[in-house]
Amino acid sequence: MSTKQELKIQGKTVMVSNLDKVFYPKSGFTKGEVIDYYIKMAPVLLPHLKGRPVSLKRYPDGVEGSFFYEKQRPSHAPEWIKTTPVERSDGSLIDYCMLNDLPSLVWAANIANLELHPFQHKGSKITKPDALVFDLDPGPPADIIDCCQVALWIRDIFKALKLECFPKTSGSKGMQMVVPLNGRATYEMTKLLAHAVADALAARFPKQVVSDMKKSLRKGKVFIDWSQNDDGKTTVCVYSLRAKEMPTVSTPVTWEEVEKALKKKKASLLTFQTKDVLKRVARDGDLFAPVLKMKQRLPSKKVIESLGET
Repeated sequence: MSTKQELKIQGKTVMVSNLDKVFYPKSGFTKGEVIDYYIKMAPVLLPHLKGRPVSLKRYPDGVEGSFFYEKQRPSHAPEWIKTTPVERSDGSLIDYCMLNDLPSLVWAANIANLELHPFQHKGSKITKPDALVFDLDPGPPADIIDCCQVALWIRDIFKALKLECFPKTSGSKGMQMVVPLNGRATYEMTKLLAHAVADALAARFPKQVVSDMKKSLRKGKVFIDWSQNDDGKTTVCVYSLRAKEMPTVSTPVTWEEVEKALKKKKASLLTFQTKDVLKRVARDGDLFAPVLKMKQRLPSKKVIESLGET
């Protein structure tokens, strides 16, 4: 039996339902707990979503049920859910939802949107990403510990380029790294640099790293996905839940934590569930706050091309 109730949030009425429905059977984590988590995380999460088109990933029957992506704003969405148009390859437009405020975030959680996948650009600035991203995807038996080593190699390259980058867990099996730009960079430029870095590391460490898109080449290696730097690609948002067995979260970490996990060969040091993340934010604040404002300039094309030289 469906139970519904109204929540009054920041002057808006948000309908929620079936709060006792279990979304994570292995832990008993419910839909109500999903909504509660996102409400508590909103102060640090919303700044990373504001103004960005978001691809919804909905799990109406929880993580063990089927899911679907929803790009177009649902017809049943409240009129106060803001949208922004994103052009398809055929020239038609998709009105993506933007989760700019707490009522919108709660609405999305209530329609079983467990994962948040925003673009790197805001609104209509479709050619202007705010950051360069890497998705480190380990091919079994490689795991997040192997990703730690690759992340540190990437960090060293960017340190030589006098650029800072910030690591986070994917909340799944790998890691992501974000290089804040917040300037005039284009996706063409960010993809060029990301691809060059990936190719350079694959050439230097062929037993540990692969930059080729072919899945058959990834066994036991870390695939550096440079292709995320594209106006049609989304990356899971920091602090987003993941639809895994347990309610794990894409969590910002420090480089010291990455180094410690690598040294101890202990993947559990980089596995965080909702309760862990709430404690971390209460203690440390938003480790990804600099990503929102730090202005950095990409190197010249000549410098980028030199990365492949031995």
